[in-house]
Amino acid sequence: MLEAAVPTLAFTLIFVTTKRLELAIGVSVATAVVLLVVRLVQRSTPQFVLNSLVGIGIGAFFAWRSARAGGSADDQALAYFLPGLLYNAGYAVLMVLSILVRWPLVGFMVGSVAGDPTAWHDDPQVVRLCRNLTWLLAAPCVLRVVVQLPVYLAGRAASDAGPMVAVLGVSKIVMGWPLQVLALLAMAWLLGRNRTPMDQTAPVVR
Repeated sequence: MLEAAVPTLAFTLIFVTTKRLELAIGVSVATAVVLLVVRLVQRSTPQFVLNSLVGIGIGAFFAWRSARAGGSADDQALAYFLPGLLYNAGYAVLMVLSILVRWPLVGFMVGSVAGDPTAWHDDPQVVRLCRNLTWLLAAPCVLRVVVQLPVYLAGRAASDAGPMVAVLGVSKIVMGWPLQVLALLAMAWLLGRNRTPMDQTAPVVR
């Protein structure tokens, strides 16, 4: 969570205080690189730092495209946050659609572990459980879009998008890994409360 939050926080603080997008991206990347070096020195997994760097790179690319199109510094900063918004919207739509067509996405995860991608769909109780788990998995993405999209659109319409950029930065941190962890804990609670449905007619191995 720290490795995901610090580069975003650095970008937001630098841009809001200086309005210099290049400096904000540079400090954000430098912060992520420092965290990467720490990981390498500790000989621990750099996966999350690398994910952060990829996210920064994609955001920087969108900001660069906005600059090429003649966008202001505010437009470029808003463009930096656009990929995350699009990702969450696409992921939310995919999971909600899978629920509506009664093939919830979590079911395929269960099927991949069980060795048969679709056998779980034959048991209505398992389908219901996978539907509820998919709703919990989709909830963070849906909440991010519901909160961040109006802020992004308000920033596009405002003469000074600085406050909206700050809100987007803070919401990206608060609604990032912390929200994802809460969703995973809720999924674990649901599994522990309802237990995984079992076929009662199957022979018992002793």
